[in-house]
Amino acid sequence: MSSDQTSIHWFRQDLRVADNPALLSAARSGRVIPVYIFDDPIPQEFRIGGASRVWLHHSLDSLNHTLNGHLRCFRGNSETILEKLCKEYNVKHVAWNRAYDPWRIEQDTKVKAKLHSIGIKGQSFNGSLLWEPWETLKADGSPYRVFTPFYKNGCLSADVPRPPLSAPQICYYDEKLEPSNLDNLGLLDNQSWEADLISKWRVGEDAASAKLKIFLNEGIKNYKNGRNFPAQQSVSRLSPHLRWGEISVNTVWYATKKQLKESPHLSENANHFLSELGWREFSHSLLYHFPFLPTKNLNQRFEKFPWVKDQVGLKAWKSGCTGIPIVDAGMRQLWNTGYMHNRLRMIVGSFLVKNLRIHWHDGQAWFWDTLFDADLANNSAGWQWIAGCGADAAPYFRIFNPVTQGLKFDPDGSFIRQFVPELGKVPAKYIFDPWNAPQDILATSGVVLGETYPNPIVDLKISREKALESFATLKA
Repeated sequence: MSSDQTSIHWFRQDLRVADNPALLSAARSGRVIPVYIFDDPIPQEFRIGGASRVWLHHSLDSLNHTLNGHLRCFRGNSETILEKLCKEYNVKHVAWNRAYDPWRIEQDTKVKAKLHSIGIKGQSFNGSLLWEPWETLKADGSPYRVFTPFYKNGCLSADVPRPPLSAPQICYYDEKLEPSNLDNLGLLDNQSWEADLISKWRVGEDAASAKLKIFLNEGIKNYKNGRNFPAQQSVSRLSPHLRWGEISVNTVWYATKKQLKESPHLSENANHFLSELGWREFSHSLLYHFPFLPTKNLNQRFEKFPWVKDQVGLKAWKSGCTGIPIVDAGMRQLWNTGYMHNRLRMIVGSFLVKNLRIHWHDGQAWFWDTLFDADLANNSAGWQWIAGCGADAAPYFRIFNPVTQGLKFDPDGSFIRQFVPELGKVPAKYIFDPWNAPQDILATSGVVLGETYPNPIVDLKISREKALESFATLKA
């Protein structure tokens, strides 16, 4: 391609400059017009959620700053907008990184066909995964449905992931272009919740790189064990940055490998972290090969499961007012920070689908709306795993006891005290099940059950028995 050719780089879930294969291709082709299109040609229930809109706005703002104000933002149909831009600026090449949501795959096909029909080269690249879903199949060509062989045989036995690419030198299209128009995307509603939510995070490519460095220097030392304790700083918290592509998984993978080479004593912890990146790959493989993953049970037996419609229970769960402290702490962390620790995701998920027997679709929808890292593959596969109806899922009869989970993973109650301050003075002995605390202890702690803190909305033992009875009907 000639050096004076104009190319478009179409940003999607790759809001970064470093290790961006499509951006590098566009930059090598000549002048570049960086473009982001807010386009939701998808089922209504999976349109971008409230928390994601907040993160996206600030991430695009950060990216535009990195691109020296050259990012152009549009809202509407991607195919139509790209065709218009190509004709307006005599563009001969459009490059983007692939996304794996079913409707994005369909969109890519249509865009490539349209560009080809008007004589423009459209190229898509892998900027999101270590291995493409079609590269990690069994010997017979079928997809894996169990994680361990997927990771060991499908991933680690395949070609090594490509090393990260350097940030390109970009020659921007030098004629007058319209401003970025980020505010015209309408991503923010100017609610105080949005401002408070994002204030707890640094957003953007530089923030993601800094967070990775901190984690590899500190958090990874106790990752395998410490990752289960929500009050500890032993997790990376990179998930929102990975979800929006502010850092590539290849960068994270190779940086971890480098740290492991320099510090062999970190082997157990580093390899465990790498396997968690493998779970991300597994979820995307499942979504690619089973595009119904967000809406239907992988285990079809669960189509007949007797789920309970309980709007009162669902509302209490969403608001962190179930009367079960560790569950409420997790749900309030989610609402107040746009994030939830992975151990808590399992605990609150188990409580919803087993103790309350509310359909996993309701939990999936709430996480989709409130998580900064709301990713279709991870969210859908995660909820199916919790509900026992997914690939390599926890059996439905594995029901987390939130009291014992709290005792084990928040032993001094510090995480509960942080997010459920009304229990702040309750002794650790009773903070996980305050309904069992003597009345004088509650009075001294300033707690009146049913007034200052809710009574449990279900009996844990009885609700567990009912869940097992419901599961038994599937066998019949």
